[in-house]
Amino acid sequence: MGVETTDRQHIADIVDGVTVERLQEICTAYDLDVDAFWAARERHDERSQLDAFRAGARGRYDDVAAITDLPQSRGVVSNNHHSTVTFVLDFFDLGSSFDVYYGREKTVDSLRHKKPDPQYLNRALADLDAESALYVGDSESDVIAAKRAGIDSVFVRRPHSRDVDLTVTPTYEADDLHEVVAIGDD
Repeated sequence: MGVETTDRQHIADIVDGVTVERLQEICTAYDLDVDAFWAARERHDERSQLDAFRAGARGRYDDVAAITDLPQSRGVVSNNHHSTVTFVLDFFDLGSSFDVYYGREKTVDSLRHKKPDPQYLNRALADLDAESALYVGDSESDVIAAKRAGIDSVFVRRPHSRDVDLTVTPTYEADDLHEVVAIGDD
């Protein structure tokens, strides 16, 4: 079965943060099985990301080393696939720099738990047995997830988020991870 015509908004939604409800609407419009379609989308998405890292088209931020020697426990919480997070940590030899890491499963239901839902963040906090935490992110959903988890946040103004107007106020803002370390030292 092939889809001959598609709505560009449907494609944009599938690529850039679809909700479960929107996914169901789109699959209904094309008479597609939701779970089968989503499984295929996730396989292709993961493969394209891993290929991009291996080819050097995607990389890690140069300032990551600033946080790898901090004495505090560290974790990673991502909306990306858990398997992709694992790959990235291994590929860039960062696995030993983090005590826990969580990404989402490749299931339709996992879409309900993407940030700003704090589920994976709360799980990491519990595993770290943290009395306090500082959540560092570069998207509004990161700031909202931190608020929902009851912890402080740092919004890092990366090149892609430099001019973002947030609708929520983070506890701190920083231009890079070196500034985050300075905040943690205060």
